[in-house]
Amino acid sequence: MERFSWRDITPEEVYLSRRRVLGGLGLAASGALVAGCGPRSRPSSGAADGAPGPTAIAGPPPVRTLAGPLSPAVEATPEPDPNRPTSDERGDGVTSYDAITHYNNFYEFTTQKEAVARLAAGFTTSPWEVQVGGLVHKPMTFDVDGLHRFGLEERIYRLRCVEGWSIVVPWDGFPLRKLLSAVEPKSDAKFVRFESVLRPAEMQGQGGVGFTWPYTEGLRLDEAMNDLALLVTGVYGRTLPPQNGAPVRLVVPWKYGFKSIKSIVRIDLVAEKPTTLWNTAAPDEYGFFANVNPAVDHPRWSQQTERRIEGGLARRRTLAFNGYDGQVASMYAEMDLKVYY
Repeated sequence: MERFSWRDITPEEVYLSRRRVLGGLGLAASGALVAGCGPRSRPSSGAADGAPGPTAIAGPPPVRTLAGPLSPAVEATPEPDPNRPTSDERGDGVTSYDAITHYNNFYEFTTQKEAVARLAAGFTTSPWEVQVGGLVHKPMTFDVDGLHRFGLEERIYRLRCVEGWSIVVPWDGFPLRKLLSAVEPKSDAKFVRFESVLRPAEMQGQGGVGFTWPYTEGLRLDEAMNDLALLVTGVYGRTLPPQNGAPVRLVVPWKYGFKSIKSIVRIDLVAEKPTTLWNTAAPDEYGFFANVNPAVDHPRWSQQTERRIEGGLARRRTLAFNGYDGQVASMYAEMDLKVYY
């Protein structure tokens, strides 16, 4: 197995942000059938809920090539380094490390967001392999270190939950297109299917009813080859914690959060649109494409506004494609997005 060799080591403190009090999160999770971000209350769609936002981003997301390996994931958060980015390209401040590691949707463990970190603490992430195959000329199997052959970048992305809350996260990873190019897709490959680990002995939520495990997701091949689609192994310069999808997950920032599958063990290129967990469980509520679209409400709540999880109850307008329309809208130019939701 080819392993990536790091030439330099970057100090851990370069990447870390100050621990902040996690406010406005004392809400109980809904017991209803809800997607990877379960709904709480129906947000109002009125203009008074938040100031209008721009319809497109000002430029590409910030990208920073990292010079060294990720530091271990730990609970404590040291003082921030003043030289690391603190906002995305729109000026939206990043969500604190404490918040994004203690407010998680990971139904394989529990539907209780604030309990995921505790229940996932002992989850085994090494050894770990990701098999990449299907309609490819060069099927490969990678361990996590092997994935580092594709390099490592920090990208600050907004992530918008189908429920109506959002975060801004400095992810560490590499474009999915690099891995897909390495396995050389065949001409009849049209979609990419992703599969999470099935390990009910460690993931107590997989023993429950209501879902067909393991978690599966999918993208059209052109979506997967878009530069914004990121395979992630870290956050805030640290190795990805179990509650955030360790050791490797997908992040697709222009789609609702449930498309960003966690703890991936298999990636297959296929000819037909793959079945996915949420689209199978509730096809009238969770479409295959799941592009962030304020013009299409979920059947049980509005998608016109959202709230940052550290912003209390204040709401802002939801942006089409989560604000990444400049990079992705052309892929859907011929589609009626109210039909292909």
